[in-house]
Amino acid sequence: MNISDIINPANLVYQKTKVMNDTPMHYCPGCSHGVVHKLIGEIIEEMDIQDKTIGIAPVGCAVLAYNFIDIDWQQAAHGRAPALATAVKRLLPDRYVFTYQGDGDLAAIGTAETIHACNRGENITIIFINNGIYGMTGGQMAPTTLKGMKSSTSPHGREVPINGYPLNISNLLAQMEGVCYVTRQSVHTMGSVRKAKKAIQKGFENSMLNKGTSIIEIVSTCSAGWKMTPAESNNWMVENMFPEYPMGDLKNI
Repeated sequence: MNISDIINPANLVYQKTKVMNDTPMHYCPGCSHGVVHKLIGEIIEEMDIQDKTIGIAPVGCAVLAYNFIDIDWQQAAHGRAPALATAVKRLLPDRYVFTYQGDGDLAAIGTAETIHACNRGENITIIFINNGIYGMTGGQMAPTTLKGMKSSTSPHGREVPINGYPLNISNLLAQMEGVCYVTRQSVHTMGSVRKAKKAIQKGFENSMLNKGTSIIEIVSTCSAGWKMTPAESNNWMVENMFPEYPMGDLKNI
């Protein structure tokens, strides 16, 4: 084998999925969004469903997913992604329809849309990025912000008498009859990335089997909002987020 064979990209073990376009990633160093985007792209390519997949992007850091994943997209108003996904899936039942939402979008302004789509058992997949903070708009406290966790709107930490408890929305959704699959994963290690990929693919497959709604929560970091390095963010997430939002399946029908 000569040197040209070695450096030929076709001979490399790992290549970027063709479903990801060439737009440079804009996310902060250490952000989980880029990894999850890659997993979605790989799954779509491996399932050969690029022309059959429709993503719903709302508001927040999640909104720019359509810049990176080369599929059909619709943008929803803040929090309304499950409602729009409902319409798209009912009009085009042969499509794989998923939402890609942050914790503020899904569990704050979009709580009603999320709960009622799940209660109806819409055959959609909800990918839920939970970093416990409003990342794009300045690091404000979100519904999933931990007790005592500091943010730009809770500089002394979340205080339960004032702010209430963290909202564990996935546990709540798992109780609904219309929901077939709820799992909580992360992407901070190679092993966790593999588990997250399997979970997202399962959600996609469920949506075509008329089982109901699938929710894949990805507990994530926000280095910029948390004001930590990527390594510090990963460690903080494991030590603080995981006890409140433990990994694994919550419901699997």
